[in-house]
Amino acid sequence: MQVEHHELHLEFPEHAEAIAVLKAGNAHFAKLLGSYNRLTGKVEDLEEHDMPVSDFTLEDMKKQRVKLKDDLYHLMLAYRAGQNRSKA
Repeated sequence: MQVEHHELHLEFPEHAEAIAVLKAGNAHFAKLLGSYNRLTGKVEDLEEHDMPVSDFTLEDMKKQRVKLKDDLYHLMLAYRAGQNRSKA
């Protein structure tokens, strides 16, 4: 089965700097990113190896991943907004 990869830097290449800075300097972002990466790895592993798991379980995992990605995205937007204010 072809598995689509969802690493954050692939999902948001335009936010590469924000990801690197926040990962190193923001404990909350780093914690969310770790959770996102672990969950993404589990989902991809289940899909890649066609492991038996209920549709509900897999969909729930994907919903959790989307929530984490949304939270991370908002933190990246806040970082960029702060960068833009400091340049003005």
